[in-house]
Amino acid sequence: MAKARAALQRTAEAMPIHRDEDMEEDAEQTLDESADPLEESGRTADSDEEIEESVAEDIARFEESFSGINKRYRLINRIGEGTFSTVYKAEDLEYNNFNNSWDIDEHSNRKWASPGQRRRTSKRPHYVAIKKIYVTSSPGRILNELDLLHDLKNSEEVCPLITAFRHMDQVVAVLPYFQHRDFREYYRDMRISDMRLYFKSLFIALKSVHAKHILHRDIKPTNFLYNPEQARGVLVDFGLAEREGTDWHQCDCTLPSEERRSRIAHSHYAQTQQAGHQVSAYPKNDVRSSRRANRAGTRGFRAPEVLLKCTQQNTSIDMWSAGVILLTLLSRRFPFFHSADDIDALLEITTIFGRKKMKETSLLHGQIFETNIPSYSENGHSLEKIILWCTSRSGKDSTGAKIELEDDEKEAVEFLYRLLECDPTKRITAEEALRHPFITKAFEDEDGTSDVDIDFVG
Repeated sequence: MAKARAALQRTAEAMPIHRDEDMEEDAEQTLDESADPLEESGRTADSDEEIEESVAEDIARFEESFSGINKRYRLINRIGEGTFSTVYKAEDLEYNNFNNSWDIDEHSNRKWASPGQRRRTSKRPHYVAIKKIYVTSSPGRILNELDLLHDLKNSEEVCPLITAFRHMDQVVAVLPYFQHRDFREYYRDMRISDMRLYFKSLFIALKSVHAKHILHRDIKPTNFLYNPEQARGVLVDFGLAEREGTDWHQCDCTLPSEERRSRIAHSHYAQTQQAGHQVSAYPKNDVRSSRRANRAGTRGFRAPEVLLKCTQQNTSIDMWSAGVILLTLLSRRFPFFHSADDIDALLEITTIFGRKKMKETSLLHGQIFETNIPSYSENGHSLEKIILWCTSRSGKDSTGAKIELEDDEKEAVEFLYRLLECDPTKRITAEEALRHPFITKAFEDEDGTSDVDIDFVG
C-alpha cells in the first residue's frame, strides 16, 4: 500500500494541473456531481448469474488494458457504475498468500469452527470488489481517496482498502466484497424497527469517519451497502470525501451572533429594505469576487449550507444527507428530492420549511434568499404532514377523526427533525444520533435493557 501511495504521489506531483479562473462554475460542478441515484446500479451479483454480453466485453477490455490483473483476480461481473468509477466483483486467486484481516465473513466463520477446521487453509472462493477509477479523475483526487481509505482501514462499518495498483494511467482499488441488496428492492417495505437497525449501522460508520475529521460528502443509499437479512451495512465510495478544514475560508455562520447581525444590518440588502424595496436590488457594477465553495455530492442529498456555498462546511453535511434517506423511507418515495440544479434544490427544501426559514438560513451564511413564487408558504409544512401526504393518509378516517402517524412513526419524525435541521450548528451529530431514543431501541433486547455498549471506537 505504501508503494502504491508513493507512486500516486509522484504521479500527482509530476502532472501539471491547469486551472482556468474564468471557467464556468457549472462546468466545475459537473466534475464533482455524483451520479443520480436512479442511474446508478448497486446490487449483489451472484457468481452463477448470467453476464450480459456488453458487460463481458467491458471486462475483456479491462483485462486487456490492465496488464496482469487476470493473474491475481478472476473478474466475474460488473456490480456498480458511477460518475467516476466502475466496480467489478472478482475472485481473489491469491487470497491464501496474504494476511486477510479485512475479511469479516471469514473471521465470523472461523469463530464458530472447530480447532481443526481453523488450522486448515480455506478452500472456498473469496471475493473482492475491484474499483476501476476512470482516467478522467485527477491524480490528486485518486491519491486523496486512497489516502482516506487507508486512514479508515480499522473503522467500523466502513469499507476498508485492501490494496491498490497502477498500470500506466489506470488505477484500481481492491476492496472487500459485501453481500447487499439494492435499496430500491426493500425501501418501501421497511418497518420502523428495520429503519432503526439501518441507521444504527449507518451512524456507527459516520461516527468512525467523523471522528477522524473526514467528510464523506456523498451519503446516499447506493453508497451504503446494506444487507437487511444481516442488519449490517458498510459505507463505501470516498471519491468525493475530504478532510475537514480543506480549503476553508471564513463564513458568516462561524461568526458570533452579534457580529453576524451587525454585518447584516450594514449590508446592501438591509439598506434596500429600509428604502422600501420589495425585492432586493442588485448593484449595477458588482466588483465583488464570485463566491466559490465545494458543492460536491449528489443532487437531492446536499445540505442547505452546501447549496448556499458555505465556505466552512463540516461533517454535519453528511447528517443532513442521512436525514434525506430517513425521509425517503418514511415517505416511501425515492428519490424524494429530484432537482435539476442548486436553485431547484433550494426551492424544494423551501416547499417543506417555508420562505421564512430559508431566509434565516441564507442570512446565516451571508447570503440572501428571495422568491416571489406564490405557492411557497411563509412557514412551510410539518414533516408529519408531508409524510401523511406521501403515504396517502391525509384527511380523516372512517370515524371522522383526523388521521395521524403511528407512535413509532412520530418518534422517527422527531429524530428526522434533528437530522434535517437547516442550521448546521444545531444539527445532531453521529455520536449524538447513536444515543437518541430512536436508535438506542435498536440496541435493546426483549427485556428492554441495553446489552450493547454504544460508546464505539471512532
